[in-house]
Amino acid sequence: MKKGLLLINLGTPDAADVPSVRRYLREFLADKRVITLPAPLRYALLYGLILPFRTRKTTHAYQSIWTSKGSPLLVNSLNLLEKLKKHLGKKMIVAMGMRYGNPSIPMALESLKQCTDITVLPLYPQFSEATTGSSIEKTLQHLLPKHRATLRIIDSFYNHPAYINALKAIIRPYLTNHDYILFSYHGLPENHLPKNQCPSTRCDPQCPSSVNSKNIRCYRAQCFQTTEGVAKQLDLNRQQYGTSFQSRLGRTAWIKPYTDEILPILAKQGIKRLAIVCPAFVADCLETLEEIAIRAKQNWLELGGSEFTLIPCLNDNDLWIEGIETIISNS
Repeated sequence: MKKGLLLINLGTPDAADVPSVRRYLREFLADKRVITLPAPLRYALLYGLILPFRTRKTTHAYQSIWTSKGSPLLVNSLNLLEKLKKHLGKKMIVAMGMRYGNPSIPMALESLKQCTDITVLPLYPQFSEATTGSSIEKTLQHLLPKHRATLRIIDSFYNHPAYINALKAIIRPYLTNHDYILFSYHGLPENHLPKNQCPSTRCDPQCPSSVNSKNIRCYRAQCFQTTEGVAKQLDLNRQQYGTSFQSRLGRTAWIKPYTDEILPILAKQGIKRLAIVCPAFVADCLETLEEIAIRAKQNWLELGGSEFTLIPCLNDNDLWIEGIETIISNS
C-alpha cells in the first residue's frame, strides 16, 4: 500500500505584476465559498468593483514583500514540503497543492496517483468554509473518479497539542523583550459563520470564546481556543495577551475584535513593546509580511509604541515538521 499526503494552502499569484494578481484575484474571489452572494451578484461585484479598483493596490502590496525567489508564501510552502519529504522518507509520498494558483491541487494529486491511501491536510488550523471547505471540495472534484484510494481528511488542528507546542516554541523567545503578545487571526464576515452552530448570530464579543458541542464549527471560537491553549503553555496572564482579527474588506460586519482597532486601545493602556503572532497562517504571506509587518507596524509606531515585532509563522520550523507527522498520525 502506497501512502500519500496532500498538503493544501491558499495560494499566491505567479508574479507580482498586474496581470498575474488580477488572474489570481479572479480565481480566488469567484469562489462561491469566499464571496457567498448568488452568482450574478458575486460576478457583478467581482468584475464591477473589486478587480477594477483593487488589483493595482493588491499588486503594490505583493511587490512590497516579493523576494528574489518569488512569492514568500510559495517559497515557505516549498521549503516545508522539501523538509517534510526528507523527514518522512519512504513512509509517504508528499505533495503540495494551492487552492488558487500554482502548484494547483490537480497537479499535486497527479503526483499521488499511485497512492492507495491519501491523507489530505489543508494547512488552515481553524476550520472555515472559505478555506478548508473550499479546498476539500476542490480536492474531491479532482480526486474522483480518477483515483481509487482510501481518503482521510483532517479538517482542522486548532487545538492539536503538536500545533500548540510548535506555536509555543516560536513565541517563547519574544516574551522577555515585549510587553504584550497579540494573536491576530484572519477574519471572516459574520455571515460566513454557521448560524446553527454558533450561539451568537452576529458572533460579537459576547459569543463564547471556547469550543463546545454547540459551536464546534465556529471559526471565531476555534481561534480563541488556539490562543488560550498557547497562552496556557506559556504561562501568560490575562494582561499579557489578547486575540483579534485582521484582513477585513468591504462594509459588511466581520468577526471582532478588529486588529487595527485593538492597536490604539493597547497604546492607551501604556503598552510600548508589542509582538504580533498570526496563528491562522502556517506560512508567512501577504497578510503577515505586508499587512502586519509593514502597515500595522507603521500604525503602532505612529501611536507611540517603541517596538513592534512580527513573530514569524511556523514556516519550515523543525518542530512544526515533526508536528505535522504527529497530526497526520493520530488525528
